[in-house]
Order: sequence, then C-alpha cells, then structure tokens
Amino acid sequence: MFTEGLLFDLDGTLTDSDPLHFEAFVRTASDYGVAMDEEMFRVHVSGQTNANICRNLFSHVDDGLHPKIADDKEALFRSLIVGKLKPIPGLLDFLDWAKARGMGMAVVSNAPRANVKDMLAALGIADYFSAIVIGSELPRGKPDPLPYLTGLEKLGVPAAKTLAFEDAPPGITAAHRAGIATVALRTSLSDEEARANGANVTIADYRDPQLMAYVLSVLDGA
Repeated sequence: MFTEGLLFDLDGTLTDSDPLHFEAFVRTASDYGVAMDEEMFRVHVSGQTNANICRNLFSHVDDGLHPKIADDKEALFRSLIVGKLKPIPGLLDFLDWAKARGMGMAVVSNAPRANVKDMLAALGIADYFSAIVIGSELPRGKPDPLPYLTGLEKLGVPAAKTLAFEDAPPGITAAHRAGIATVALRTSLSDEEARANGANVTIADYRDPQLMAYVLSVLDGA
C-alpha cells in the first residue's frame, strides 16, 4: 500500500496524557487498597498492557475482577480527557509533512481501542491514520515486537523505510526488536533511559531540529 511509513504510540507520544492516566489510576487503585504514586506509575503502568498492570498491582485481588478494574479505570480516563487533550507541540505540522510525502501512518498502542478512538477524535487527528493496532487484541502486546510487525504488515511498508515513535520502555523495546528505527519522546524518560531501551534518537517534541534530519536519513539514506 505504501513505500514509507510512520508508526506512532499514542499516550505520551501523540499527546501528553500521562497526568490523566495517573489521576484515573490513583482513584481506581484506591478502591482496592493500593496507594498509587508516581514511581509506581512509571515502573508498573507506563506503556504496559492492562493485563500486566493488573497482575502487578492487584495480585491481592481475585483474577476474575481484573477486567472490571481495567474497564473502570479506562472509563474514568475517557471521562477525564474531555476538553483536556492537546497534541504534542509540532505534531500537526509533522503529520502534514508526512501526509504530503505520501507516507502511511498507523497508531500502535497497548491502550484499549475505545481509548484510542476517543483520543484521536479529541485531538482531531484520526484521519491521518490508515490503521490502528491494539496490543491487547494480539497474542502478545508490547514489549513483544508483534504489534509493530503487525503495523508494518497493515501499511505494507518495509521496516527499513519506517520510523516508530515511542515514549516508554515497553514500546521502545518492541519497535527496536521489530527492526524499526525508533524515535523516543522525552515526555517520561531521559535520553539515557530511552537509548538504553533501544531508541536511536530522542526528541523533546516534534519541533526538535534533529527530528527531520534523522527522519530523512532513514527514508532517503542521507
């Protein structure tokens, strides 16, 4: 379908939604006797699938309740995003550039599909993306490379002509293992942490002057 592609994580990569996820987790976790703090969120929540999050944080709760805990948290999160989400600075210009170049674009996320659809709609960017890949709908989510390999397949693009954009260790690792050049947003990680997980380059946001140079070096071999 496309000869070049961009694959984007969503939370922390297209929009800085972590504060709203944190609020939703604090309120939901407290109902089950878990006092969520920022370190716990960073280690056990950021970039993880809900199944892993529930196993790590709610092991004291019957496994049969884990889907309800996750659903309640996500429903609360979706109620919190109304009127509060903004694109990462420079994102819209970057998406316009990629669209004009004829690139295929997809979202590759561990978030539930309902979250992804609502967030893209709230940001007004849904039409840029030809595909959405949801890790929890696959046999394995991030940090396994399968979600990114699936994104390549859906767009019909080779890994060598594709870049992935991520902000958390599971996603960076997944993209790296899929053989995709990976750009990390420093929304939640330092440059050193992102590179340790496999990022090729890190940026503050999509206005970062080194972004286009790196993108063109991958796509054009410059």
